[in-house]
Amino acid sequence: MIPIAKPLLGREEVEAASRVILSGWVTQGPMVAQFEREFAACVGACHAKAVSSCTAALHMALLAVGVSPGDEVITVSHSFIATANAVRYCGAVPVFVDVQPRTFNMDPLRLAEACTSKTRAILCVHQIGMPCDLKAILAFAREKSLPVVEDAACALGSEIDMGNGFERIGKPHGDIACFSFHPRKVITTGDGGMLTTNNAAYDEQFAHLRQHGMSVSDQVRHGASSVIFESYPELGYNYRLTDIQASIGIEQLKRLSGIVADRRKLAAKYNAELAGTAGITLPLEPSWCRSNWQSYCVTLDDGVDQRQVMQALLDLGISTRRGVMCAHREAPAGQAWTCARPEDAASCLRWSEHSQDKGLILPLYPQMTESEQDQVIAALKNVLP
Repeated sequence: MIPIAKPLLGREEVEAASRVILSGWVTQGPMVAQFEREFAACVGACHAKAVSSCTAALHMALLAVGVSPGDEVITVSHSFIATANAVRYCGAVPVFVDVQPRTFNMDPLRLAEACTSKTRAILCVHQIGMPCDLKAILAFAREKSLPVVEDAACALGSEIDMGNGFERIGKPHGDIACFSFHPRKVITTGDGGMLTTNNAAYDEQFAHLRQHGMSVSDQVRHGASSVIFESYPELGYNYRLTDIQASIGIEQLKRLSGIVADRRKLAAKYNAELAGTAGITLPLEPSWCRSNWQSYCVTLDDGVDQRQVMQALLDLGISTRRGVMCAHREAPAGQAWTCARPEDAASCLRWSEHSQDKGLILPLYPQMTESEQDQVIAALKNVLP
């Protein structure tokens, strides 16, 4: 079976985790702090805070920018449900706007019609590693004095040209960027997340929120020469990353440039070999961005049955996934969401639904051999009607 994805882990990660296990300090501690410093330097951010998942990162980011019960947050339905759930964790309502059909990212032209007096923030997504149109989104946000949180779960290593040359996603260009270290992502710590920001006040708030709102960190308390009694002046959460995970993340960061280079090479081959293939449309990488190609998603023509193609490929030993889900089609998100034209949601989110129903994600991982990729390409061409 050719898998849809495969994490790249080796002896270095094993040895790093072993050192931490034998050290006796395995929860959030010195390795987490080192991981944060190296991650911030990697993406060009002033601050980084590690947490237990990207979902936790999104939740804390929205709290930090002031999202509270009754507020609205403009975002996309065409994303993993964690994006919408993080809004609802704050007691706010996600207001969904449609995506562009070939980048699968937020359509900036839809922002104005979704903005109301209740809008508190914009939560944009760099979908499957492809940077969204931050220039246009930030221009609108600044006009309306709205903070922008970037769901960069899939986008570590991706780059965007904001006018001064290419910079890595996570610098950040909005107020806060949030990353995932799930095994499907470009690097992994098993699970985990990271927030980056240039705002020192946000960074300090993250440090408290992730540890039950505790006023003093474990490292400060354990390293003190006199007794310290901590306090819990605000509601917090258990969103900590462990030192075991952080030690793996440090080794994974060393692999990042090579992993992204390999992914871009694989995507370039897909682009070249699948160009002109009847029955599919290839993804679009705008000239102002460079994707890390966390996933490679083609779009099937209207006359092509998604499930049949996926089953035919599975029968040939090739794993695929359908296009990214739409949160508005799921019961939990359906309990509290709206869109720019709630009376006509199907039209309002036309391309989001189309991208889910016609999207086909092909196998792509840095260890993928030329032979495996040739097999995928040939099989796809063979099963298309």
